[in-house]
Amino acid sequence: MFENVISIKDFGKDDIEFILREAENMEPVASGERPSSVLTGKILGMMFYEPSTRTRLSFETAMKRLGGSVVGFADTGATSAAKGESLTDTAMMLAGYSDAIVIRHNLEGAARYISDIVDVPVINAGDGAGQHPTQTLLDLYTMKRFFGKIESLNVALVGDLKYGRTVHSLAYALAVFGVKMSFVSPPELRMPDSVIHDLEGSGVEVTETERLDDVIDDVDVLYVTRIQKERFPDPEEYSRIRGAYHIDRDMVAGRDLIVMHPLPRIDEISPEVDSLPQAMYFRQAFYGVPVRMALLKMLIRERSDSPE
Repeated sequence: MFENVISIKDFGKDDIEFILREAENMEPVASGERPSSVLTGKILGMMFYEPSTRTRLSFETAMKRLGGSVVGFADTGATSAAKGESLTDTAMMLAGYSDAIVIRHNLEGAARYISDIVDVPVINAGDGAGQHPTQTLLDLYTMKRFFGKIESLNVALVGDLKYGRTVHSLAYALAVFGVKMSFVSPPELRMPDSVIHDLEGSGVEVTETERLDDVIDDVDVLYVTRIQKERFPDPEEYSRIRGAYHIDRDMVAGRDLIVMHPLPRIDEISPEVDSLPQAMYFRQAFYGVPVRMALLKMLIRERSDSPE
């Protein structure tokens, strides 16, 4: 069906729905209720040039739940990259050791670049402020599992919409399903014009506002993101904007919506929200395992089963 996972824009609606169905089949394996050996003898290579908790660990969990193993690095200081080894050389080396590569890099386009030079499948685990397609797929899966559908939902994306690669990918994917979207952010962090132009060109209804109160009564999903200090060019500007939105118990209790967050959170969702039925972010994090299992199975097993 596909050779790499680089951008959510590479997937049509049918592709996404197929992946989500496969992920649902994988849930019992992801939770340890049923064993699997479909990737026994296969190795996943991990190249993480930026910090990661959920993405890296869920990929490792997914591969091991499927009977495979994992090699790679999460600290470039302990690799030859610290000696000046190029991204190209590192990728070519790891491709010789593994059956697929997962890469997170600070530069947009890094995943697509290495997918053109190695002969194993490549999965983009986040490239700078660009794309994070597997996060998007697990976000869609979370909505589908809770609501039973994605079409006709009303989703508010809140926080850092300028640098947040998760919301860039998610906005494109939601557009495929005709979802109504509200973008809630400070003016300095509004969704890039290029994304809005693409969405409006596809006929999707988009609302922009600085005030969460303008949309919260109408949304099914409150998708909250942190203000990303590591991507902010000006520390003083970050300090001024940080905390622009804070979701507390009184804001969501009793509402017919769910609260999602790609995590990590800093101070944008109060811990008192965690116990509410609306809080979906930890379940959302778990769903990364079956979704990534589905992708690994399709990319690695089906590639190895296909005739040369």
